[in-house]
Amino acid sequence: MTPLQFNNLEIRLAHTDAEIDAAQSLRYRIFYEEMGAKPSPRRRALRRDIDPYDTDCDHLLVVDLDRSKKSEPCVVGTYRLLRRSIADTSAGFYSEDEFELGALHHYAGEIMELGRSCIDSAYRKRGAMQLLWRGIADYIFEHDVQVMFGCGSIHGTDTQQANHVLSCLHHNHRAPSHIRPHALKSRYVPMDVIAKDDINIEKVQGKLPPLLKGYLRLGGYVGDGAVIDYQFNTIDVCVVVETENVTRKYARHFAKGNALVPPAHVGIAAE
Repeated sequence: MTPLQFNNLEIRLAHTDAEIDAAQSLRYRIFYEEMGAKPSPRRRALRRDIDPYDTDCDHLLVVDLDRSKKSEPCVVGTYRLLRRSIADTSAGFYSEDEFELGALHHYAGEIMELGRSCIDSAYRKRGAMQLLWRGIADYIFEHDVQVMFGCGSIHGTDTQQANHVLSCLHHNHRAPSHIRPHALKSRYVPMDVIAKDDINIEKVQGKLPPLLKGYLRLGGYVGDGAVIDYQFNTIDVCVVVETENVTRKYARHFAKGNALVPPAHVGIAAE
């Protein structure tokens, strides 16, 4: 994909070991130091969030050009992208540690896993997320991706605290059967614990993470069942987004020459 620049920020794919290393360093600061994930001894020693999937993925980066040096890119946002055409010839998908993806594996078109999304705290109100979504839109055009999926995380591991969010997602945003993942039986956490009419939408709005809100704005769905990830201190759901919604709400928006701002807000379904 062609790099794109907005003021001092540039969106591009990583092409060097130094760029991937900078993304892993950012991921460590956000996931482990800020959000309380539990690092392995090797990750703690390196101060890097690393795993075997990094070598198979494309790494989408937001780089602050003003703070970068030639050999030291200042990465302030990142997303990890893995297409099925690559995963099928390597270790598979990261999400399969938590979810059974059978329905997606049978999908005829190209599918892509999104993961390890994070943004430096100083850039969360400065257009970095919009740039990442612009980069994703360009990437799915280039590779003809029809469905995206990945783990969407709710901070904390207390399911009682997340009951209203999980129930709202289950009742209002459950994926159709032909693209619906299922939490592994050994890790399955029910999501339909509160009746639809008893859900407190104010609680949902207050607890739903911004990234999950973003997926829902794009018409995203969730799979069946959640999983507790004790290492990352999260409750995970599997999110599925049909990319025609991305192209309609983001790519066409930017193609018209609009500024790098998100399209009209679409709230959580409360019907």
